[in-house]
Amino acid sequence: MKCLAISDLFINKKMMEDGLQKLNRAGVDITIKEWNHQDIESLQKDNIALEKKGSDAVKLPTELLENAEEFDIIITQFAPLNKQSIDKFKNAKIIGILRAGTENVNLEYAKEKGIDVFNTPGRSITSVSEFTVGMILSEIRNIARGYHQLKEGKWKKTFANGTLAPEVKNSKIGLIGYGDIGSKVADLLRPFGAHILFYDAYYNGETVDRQIDSLEELVSESDIISMHYRLTNETQGMLSKKHFGLMKNTATVINTARSGLINEKDLIDALENKQISGAAIDVYDEEPLPAAHPYNNLENITLTPHIAGSTIGNFANSPVILSNIILKSMNIN
Repeated sequence: MKCLAISDLFINKKMMEDGLQKLNRAGVDITIKEWNHQDIESLQKDNIALEKKGSDAVKLPTELLENAEEFDIIITQFAPLNKQSIDKFKNAKIIGILRAGTENVNLEYAKEKGIDVFNTPGRSITSVSEFTVGMILSEIRNIARGYHQLKEGKWKKTFANGTLAPEVKNSKIGLIGYGDIGSKVADLLRPFGAHILFYDAYYNGETVDRQIDSLEELVSESDIISMHYRLTNETQGMLSKKHFGLMKNTATVINTARSGLINEKDLIDALENKQISGAAIDVYDEEPLPAAHPYNNLENITLTPHIAGSTIGNFANSPVILSNIILKSMNIN
């Protein structure tokens, strides 16, 4: 079998070579081609377009489609595979996507052509869960704000959330979504002495944490609310004005998942009116975040440039995870 793996600036050629060794040892002939971008920002711009508009939003360079009919397996992270591209891969049997989302591949058409599609759910468990805990601590303990004040020559101890900051210990932390990442966040926070609550309409397993039946009850009771749902038509804007109105005025909202899960305007209003204490946000409706965005005028928010999943372990390990998934589908250990 022959495999085409399309690398990029996040999963580069060396990472791809190392991560697909198990596939290679199983007899798969691997060719690696690079989806070239001038810099990370231009790759991110294409990725955001694909996430929002689907596989037709960005055109795949023609050089990546040369000899397409030779390949049985196509592996991509961000590079798009739309209907026209898939037609070029006449003998493809498997498409592997090195990410949890599948927005850059026309899934329906691939399946219509009899192609099995695999992605790598859970690849970001460690990176995003660790980052979420960091965002919680940074926001409630004023770590980033304290740093910026010192850089400006100011010795300041009173911030938007007061003079005495809350602690994670004994705080009620409400997780919206209790899948791989949400439950891992719970694992990391439990040793702090936090009380973990969660809302997840799809979870029915065993857990030491307390499952809440409604989103409204969760946000009313929690001190810290953290988003961990997948973004779908049903979850778009699932946290909105109504929910901010139910929160404690000391509550903090964290979003390291997808911007669309929260109505951005409603969150801005809640922060501006001190309806809630603060927020820590890594994802935005428009990226890069415009300089004139209202977030930049707020004192009670911690902002980061969509970097929750950006770790060496996350990207380097993705081809390894996908190799195992593909080999399992082929009944090869």
